[in-house]
Amino acid sequence: MTFGPPDHISDLDTLPRMPVWVTSARAETLEDVAFLSGAALNHLHLVLGRAEVPQALLRDRIALRAAEACLAFSGRSERAGELRDAVHLLRPGDLPGPAGETYLHWRRSVEWPVSIKALDRALPTIEPGQIAAWLDAGKGARVCRGVMVLETVLTEAPRTDVAALILADTAIAQALGWDHLVPLLAAGLKRADLRKRGDDLRFACHRALISSAVEAVRLSTELARRAAHLKAVAPKLRAKGAGEAVDMFLTRDAVAPSALPLPDRAARRLCDRLVELGAVRELTGRDTFRLYGV
Repeated sequence: MTFGPPDHISDLDTLPRMPVWVTSARAETLEDVAFLSGAALNHLHLVLGRAEVPQALLRDRIALRAAEACLAFSGRSERAGELRDAVHLLRPGDLPGPAGETYLHWRRSVEWPVSIKALDRALPTIEPGQIAAWLDAGKGARVCRGVMVLETVLTEAPRTDVAALILADTAIAQALGWDHLVPLLAAGLKRADLRKRGDDLRFACHRALISSAVEAVRLSTELARRAAHLKAVAPKLRAKGAGEAVDMFLTRDAVAPSALPLPDRAARRLCDRLVELGAVRELTGRDTFRLYGV
């Protein structure tokens, strides 16, 4: 596989920016916040349709934020670095622990196109029939479907915050015609919001979607630039297997050198070279057990 620099790297600046009136408006009523969340989701829909945006990488990074939020809801303190360690430094036979499991639920939920089978992989402790039944609870307008799924799951299974939020995001993705789930609700909600019902929950979810869509658009622009740079420097890499390694960096939030399709020493050299070229970053700040990402 070969890569070349984008024909017009400056074209990345043409990615549509979220209108200021969406980010600065203060919604006081359910009608107002619903209008703004619709505008924000429509704008995100346009950005997600752009070829410059590394979609799998974007979803994987947003999944990390969703996992952080869910752990905070349950009173745990693990942050992004600890979650990356829990998953990416696992050895065969190791268990990821509760925090790592939460992160894996979210990572698996965004990895495959939306389907009951894919959700069963992400939520293996829930019967596929139950997953389908909860998704069927979503009726009405697009965001309302997600809110109804969230409320139904939280009411019937109060201790399943992660599953409830994954299925609610799934309902919204299906309503918007997206092939993959994009985690949006968890990072924008507060712990107290999960106890709300009816219009109060709808208001909180619309508000969460606005803030998360704004952040997703910002992150899309950032990752599009960084991905373009990685593709531009890829021809300078001499190591055998470098093309496959670049593909991994373009689809994963973090990569351990041991996961790359190269011998250990060659993998570490490749990562160091990519850091020198400004194409990836070392994410841990450690001298050993390092992780790298775009």
